[in-house]
Amino acid sequence: MMLCKRYGSAGTLKNLWRCSGFRSPVYPSSCRSQNPPWVYTQVCCYVDVYMRWKKDSYYDSVEHIHHSIELNRVVSLKNCIARGPDGCIPISDVSKRGLEFGIPIKVARFLRLYPSVFEEFTGPQYSLPWFRLTPEAAEIDREEQRVCEEFKEDLRNRLRKFILMSKNRVLPLKIIQGMQWYLGLPDAFLHDPEKNLDESFRVVDVGDGLRGLAVDSQERVLSVLQKNALKRGLDPGDSMEAIEFPFFPSKGVRMRKKIEAWLMEFQKTPYVSPYDDCSNLDPDSDVAEKRVVGVLHELLSLFVEHSAERKKLLCLKKYLGLPQKVHKAFERHPHVFYLSLRNKTCTAILKEAYNDKHAIERHPMLRVRQKYIKLMKQSAVILKKRRTNNRVVKSKNVKDLDLDYVEEVELK
Repeated sequence: MMLCKRYGSAGTLKNLWRCSGFRSPVYPSSCRSQNPPWVYTQVCCYVDVYMRWKKDSYYDSVEHIHHSIELNRVVSLKNCIARGPDGCIPISDVSKRGLEFGIPIKVARFLRLYPSVFEEFTGPQYSLPWFRLTPEAAEIDREEQRVCEEFKEDLRNRLRKFILMSKNRVLPLKIIQGMQWYLGLPDAFLHDPEKNLDESFRVVDVGDGLRGLAVDSQERVLSVLQKNALKRGLDPGDSMEAIEFPFFPSKGVRMRKKIEAWLMEFQKTPYVSPYDDCSNLDPDSDVAEKRVVGVLHELLSLFVEHSAERKKLLCLKKYLGLPQKVHKAFERHPHVFYLSLRNKTCTAILKEAYNDKHAIERHPMLRVRQKYIKLMKQSAVILKKRRTNNRVVKSKNVKDLDLDYVEEVELK
């Protein structure tokens, strides 16, 4: 069900024009405009649209999206262990870093939840528990490093586009680090700019003692929508080109006719690229609304899973020139985005990435993450087998004790 509010800007302008007593000067009819000024305003502008959320099991069942948060914690710990001397560390090295990794329980307990990834053993001193990677996890780690090295230029381009969408083409390093997981950048990618970044990147001072990363590039960047429009024969160079968003309605979603009419008109409005200047746009217009949807579409297309926690995206409002109520864009355009409520969080998913495999380029890190998730799932089987074995051992010990007791009674 859709709810809406109509803005009567055209009607207001029409009444003001009539009350003003304004009349066109005497010009030849061939030179005089035949249309009053309100004709050139947006007549159909349902920008305050809200759709009640509807569950879609297709998007809720995508494993690499909904295991992403837990995988991020596992990979962070994996990196700490892999960088340790001899590829192993004592628990004391990470036991007090749970908040840093976003782990809500004790780090030692978390490591023991994934015996398929982390192997525990007794250390050389004080009998402390130590951890190292299992052979399977170490092999995936080596593959991850190979992929990062092979596709370093691809990772650089995604980071470059992310920065180019911002105001003045500069972002604080802390903001980039906050989105590093979604962009698929390794933890150490920004620690060595000279090795991992090219000459188009500059480390700059952004004020308040913070450092940022800027991009110097005069090359015109096309968004995913513009590239796909070019394939269809449209001209993305035309700033007034009405590039349409691909719609993918979920089953059972119904809209009122007037909302469908607004969406059709919305599709016909000019498309403003996320990489173009938007300072002259009216924030209450459909063109500005389309630019917001375009920014979110392009942003999610850069990410590994083409999804992200909505609260993470809201942190980018100030830097990407998004309105204060940008979260409503997800609700107003359910044919473009899906909001998943799994894992006690709200995840924004780009529908096009999961309905048209050729529309958006696959991230090179996705296959590696899928392998990590598959390995993590094996932990449940290992832990279940351990519990079963423990029950069998305990049961056997109880029986042995009973038999010993019976023998003692008989001897007496």
